This record gives sequence, C-alpha cells and structure tokens, in this order.
Amino acid sequence: MTDSSSAPQDFPDATRALLRQVSVATLCTQLFKRGFRNVFLQGVGRLARPADGGNLVGPAYTMRNIPAREDLDQISAFDDPNHPQRRGIESVPAGHVLVIDCRGETRVASGGQILTTRLKVRGAAGLVSDGPVRDSAQIAQMDFPVYCAGGSAPLNLIHHHAIDLNVPIGCGGVPVYPGDIVVGGDEGVVVVPRHLADEVARDAVEQEKMEAFILERVEGGARLAGTYPPNAETRAAYEVWRREKGV
Repeated sequence: MTDSSSAPQDFPDATRALLRQVSVATLCTQLFKRGFRNVFLQGVGRLARPADGGNLVGPAYTMRNIPAREDLDQISAFDDPNHPQRRGIESVPAGHVLVIDCRGETRVASGGQILTTRLKVRGAAGLVSDGPVRDSAQIAQMDFPVYCAGGSAPLNLIHHHAIDLNVPIGCGGVPVYPGDIVVGGDEGVVVVPRHLADEVARDAVEQEKMEAFILERVEGGARLAGTYPPNAETRAAYEVWRREKGV
C-alpha cells in the first residue's frame, strides 16, 4: 500500500474562491480549449452540498480499490486500524477531497454516514466516489459536499478491497492524480490538472462575465451570428458593458 504526501500544499485561496463560483460546464469548456476532453466524471452526481451553496473545491487525495477476495475481505478486516479504507479517512489533509476509485461498481457502498462524518470533522473539503454510499438519506442532509453514484446498502467488502492511498486512480472514467483540483457543481464533478488550475479559474470567471453579457443580448432579441460566439463588434460592446457594470 502506498501513502504518498505528494498532493501540493500551494493551492491558493484566491484560486479556490474563483473555482467555487464558476460552473463545471464553463470549466469543461476552458479545459477543452487546452486540449483536455475527458475531465467530467461519468455516473457521479451530487448527493449533499454545503449550506452556503458554493461548489466543492479542493485538491484530490485518492483511494484505490481492486476487486475483493473472499479470504481477505472479511468483516474482521476492519479490526485493523491500518485497514486502507480507515487509514484513508484518517489521512486526508484538511481542505482536500477524498476521491475513491470504485471501478464504477454500484452493487455495494463505498462508505457510509460514520466515515463521511469523520471526514467532515477532520476538515476535508468533500467526498467524491464513482460508487454509491450507504446511509444516503442521512448523508444527503449533511452540510458537507458528497458526490457519488447514489445509494446502496451492501457493505464495500463484498466487492472492494482498498489497496492504495494517494496514487493515480480512475474515477468515473477520468484519470485523477493526487493534487489535481476537484470541482463539484450542479451538474457533477470536473477534474482540473493542478498546473492549469490558476489560469483556468481566472479564464473561467472571464468567460462567465462574457456569457452574462451575451445572454442579455440574446434575451433582447440578438441573433446568434456575431453574438455567440462574439465578433469584434460584440466584444467592443462587451467592454462598454463591463465598464458600466463595474465588473
């Protein structure tokens, strides 16, 4: 089992704040412009969100599961405090997101209310899993961001053997490296490579300002041609609009 502490500690608060306010659709567009097409987790939806309604944002701390084996994955495995699942819950740095690779397996849960509560108490930013969770009704009421594949009652040991911590994984069909920036919004979860997070956050905010202006024009009857995408005339009008709005 690997437990690397390679996740970066230099994730600026300013970047986190910007990513908390932009849509994951905008982030997908910004990443597409940079050549990244596979960044949105499939089969993973929001179960719980923080009371302030902002996006889930934080560096990834990963957990990898392989298929269970009957002689190893007995209930007694949890008696070991160093069991990788339990050790993972106790190792996620504050402000990070625990991202669990369940291989898209939906027949069993990847965790439950007690483990999720422990993550919250320890200061984790949230939980993302491409498997379901048990106690889903209770977790849905928590003031803690959770994105997963819904609910499932059977425990993880039936089909999962937790094996690695903080190593590259696949989650929802997307590669996730420790320290990548995880953003969860209304439509789901996008993974932003860490080295691009600052510029993507900045450009995403600018994109949404432009799109707010374009939406006003379309609501006022403007045709798409020359408006969306904007031509030089529309861009000039946008600069005037920005000055008038003070944005």
